[in-house]
Amino acid sequence: MHASASSNATRELEDVKVMEKEKTMHASRHATRELEDVKVHVKLKLAGLWASVMFMFLYVDVIGFYRPGVIEAILKGFMWKFEITQTVLVAGMALMTIPSLMVFLSLALPARANRWTNIVVAALYVPYSIFNVIGETWVLYFWFAVIVEVALLAVVIRYAWTWPATESRSASVPIFSAAQPVGAADLRSQRAEMPSS
Repeated sequence: MHASASSNATRELEDVKVMEKEKTMHASRHATRELEDVKVHVKLKLAGLWASVMFMFLYVDVIGFYRPGVIEAILKGFMWKFEITQTVLVAGMALMTIPSLMVFLSLALPARANRWTNIVVAALYVPYSIFNVIGETWVLYFWFAVIVEVALLAVVIRYAWTWPATESRSASVPIFSAAQPVGAADLRSQRAEMPSS
């Protein structure tokens, strides 16, 4: 009788283990997976925004070539109402060089200079984008582009304006060195060495 009770208990234990295993397998099959996400530094966000602004500037001009009469006017030596000269082309190139450089400068400049450069340049390009609509007959096409460009520039200004601050190094006192493993004894000895406040 003792052997049968023991074997019944063993069977029940095995049944419980099988049921737990099935529950675990079922739960893992139906569990929602959390997607990996990383915090993107503000410099990368700004560089990406400037790249987007540049694509908008480029595609507005390139797609604009499909409007009737544009290519014919270019072949006759006119761009919008202006005669195509070297000076006009250099001016256009200079206007596009600045946002092109902002992609790199957003990554390379130190934080304080980066912040103000982004705010000032984006603020100057908002009226430039709006100015490009004046006198255009394809209002829907150009206003769509201007709205997107101005929205991107506004986000540049917002990210630069709200640039996250870091804690001053003099205000923070490290409790332990990252180069050493920390155990309870190490923490107690370091706390004992810290000045009391």
